[in-house]
Amino acid sequence: MAEAHQAVGFQFTVRPDGVDVKLSQEVIKNIYLSGVTAWEKRAIQFKNGILTGVYPASPSSWLIVVIAMMSSLYIHVDPSLGMIDTIKDNLPHRDYISVQTQAVLSAILFATGLWLFLIYLLRYTLKALLSYHGWIFESHGKMSTSTKVWLSLVKIFSGRRPLLYSFQASLPRLPVPSVDDTIHRYLESVRPLLDSEQYNQMENLAIDFKNSKAAQLQRYLILKSWWGTNYVSDWWEEYIYLRGRSPIMVNSNFYIMDLLYLTPTHRQAARAGNVVHAMLRYRRKLERGELAPMERIFNTTRIPGIETGKKLLRPLILSSVHTSFSCWPLPADTVQHLTDRKHLVVYHKGRFFQVWLYTGGRHLLPSELETQFQRILNDTSEPQLAELKLAALTAGNRVPWARARVKYFSQGRNKVSLDAIESAAFFLTLDDEPQGYDPANPKSLDSYAKSLLHGKCYDRWFDKSFNLISYTNGKMGVNVEHSWADAPIVGHMWEYVLATDCFQLGYTEEGHCKGDVNKGLPHPTRLQWQISKEDQGVFCLTYESSMTRMFRDGRTETVRSCTSEAVAFVRAMEDAGATNAQRLALFRKAADKHQNMYRLAMTGSGIDRHLFCLYIVSKYLGVDSPFLKKVLSEPWKLSTSQTPQQQLNLVDINKFPKYVGAGGGFGPVADDGYGVSYIIVGENLITFHISSKFSSPDTDSFRFGQHIGRAMLDIQALFKPENDKKTVEHTEHVQLENGKKHI
Repeated sequence: MAEAHQAVGFQFTVRPDGVDVKLSQEVIKNIYLSGVTAWEKRAIQFKNGILTGVYPASPSSWLIVVIAMMSSLYIHVDPSLGMIDTIKDNLPHRDYISVQTQAVLSAILFATGLWLFLIYLLRYTLKALLSYHGWIFESHGKMSTSTKVWLSLVKIFSGRRPLLYSFQASLPRLPVPSVDDTIHRYLESVRPLLDSEQYNQMENLAIDFKNSKAAQLQRYLILKSWWGTNYVSDWWEEYIYLRGRSPIMVNSNFYIMDLLYLTPTHRQAARAGNVVHAMLRYRRKLERGELAPMERIFNTTRIPGIETGKKLLRPLILSSVHTSFSCWPLPADTVQHLTDRKHLVVYHKGRFFQVWLYTGGRHLLPSELETQFQRILNDTSEPQLAELKLAALTAGNRVPWARARVKYFSQGRNKVSLDAIESAAFFLTLDDEPQGYDPANPKSLDSYAKSLLHGKCYDRWFDKSFNLISYTNGKMGVNVEHSWADAPIVGHMWEYVLATDCFQLGYTEEGHCKGDVNKGLPHPTRLQWQISKEDQGVFCLTYESSMTRMFRDGRTETVRSCTSEAVAFVRAMEDAGATNAQRLALFRKAADKHQNMYRLAMTGSGIDRHLFCLYIVSKYLGVDSPFLKKVLSEPWKLSTSQTPQQQLNLVDINKFPKYVGAGGGFGPVADDGYGVSYIIVGENLITFHISSKFSSPDTDSFRFGQHIGRAMLDIQALFKPENDKKTVEHTEHVQLENGKKHI
């Protein structure tokens, strides 16, 4: 009851002589501070909107141009070539304005027009510069004169201190590759996978497609590239993610781990307090436009959809690499993105709690967040009926969840509680077991990865943009819904959060968050549910991704890693008669080929997104293409991706080698395939995350990991003095830390 009294803002009593009103000064103060904060945020957003709108110029540059024009009036020089006089002659109501005022207004109007013209000229010049990608094809460590000149020009035209969306108007559009180039690269990619008869069949299908339907489909795609900001991204989000009806758990969501070797504190509530506070700092920078574009990372939820009755394209398998489509009545999920959410929802032992993130117009301090989370950990109340596994709804097929959401969660306390979850800044799970890397337990990372990928299937809200997961030993991790963005976006935030947690916020000697403990905060609020019995008991090729973020709204492209050069190298490694010098030469040839394919994918000349969009156009037009149907139905038994490291350079990993992240992973695409995520940490450590399904007798993640480790050691052995005089230069790049593998 004490908390209830503290929450009362005012009291009034009706007396015979009138009404007695008592106001709480603390509440009035908080209301005032909240208002001040809101107006400050609006002012900052307004200022940043102006700065972004005139970038790469600055508002002060307008004043300089105006002063220059005004000065020209006094020295009787007309840089406008008569345009100022023309403006003066056409001013409205000029008969009521003095001649001197007319001259001043005309000069200001001309200066403003000239200033806007110069801004657009700078933007298009910068866009032209950013369309140059020759630098990415140059050898590592070398820079041509043309690239040096280009880099200098980019620096000159980029202005100073760009904000969140400063470069949006200057980023080039993703180009549509030519059909001939895409088909040529596609045939080259499947050559090592097919025998001669199969390859000839595929080649005939490709030639028939190129000579018959390709030109029509390409025209529509080029038209879309002119009209939209990116000819791939909207269709990729809609058809690969939001229209998929399979469970997003494992099939789509991915995870990111904590620091590999170090845990700043073993107090669960304290670690969660620092990390949540660091995330709030990050969100504030994002709202103020002080970060690179991070899209919809906070306040975002994927909302399940039901059949619309429209017959459109439906992906039969949901993943980052689709396999096939069919024309069925199609439901679609939607991505709900809100602004300025002031709470998060916490799950612990089957209960859901709402925690407010602000007090008195400011973020809760780490010590205050620790207090709130510790209160939840100390709460011994039992889950309500069916509450324990309620979140499993988000782990299953999308249509049953969408129907249940409409039927059981559209009114009353269920709607209020669901709205609290879906509108929260993010979702936090206070787990009830420890996880993390234990050198004495070779299976520790396996358990950690499984917990982050799917947990118990009912202790994560998989629809949220991300779930922050806190373990009893202080370890953390993130599970991410994939439709709204790709892994580098979350990786960028996670680097910032870990660096802020360890190097700025820190902990006391006892492991608590620094700062005074504020016990006067209102306790977290339990969300209430009313679940009926009828809802209960029923829910129980090689792909490697690259980024296309050099283009506006760019996301990913596929690199088909299994090349003829790679096959030749592998066969040489298995051939006892081949010499190490021959193997090394083939390795370098395969590496050069792979690197060039990666560069092509990054610069808009990839294969698969182009073919995917051509297929979408063919379905809209009702055009049947055996070639595209065959391409889109190819199974990806090995799906790989990497998590970028050191995007922000906040931590020098050479100076602090224990402050390295373990990367993250995702589920396999094919039922009989592998999902492999890897992270290259500096020069001496590579971590692999390997997933496969228990239902497949042909896959074994541990066995596959052992093969990867042995293969890397075999490659390392090639770099010996007798095989290559460049041993010192190259060995460091493939050397495993202390000769051990981390899998």
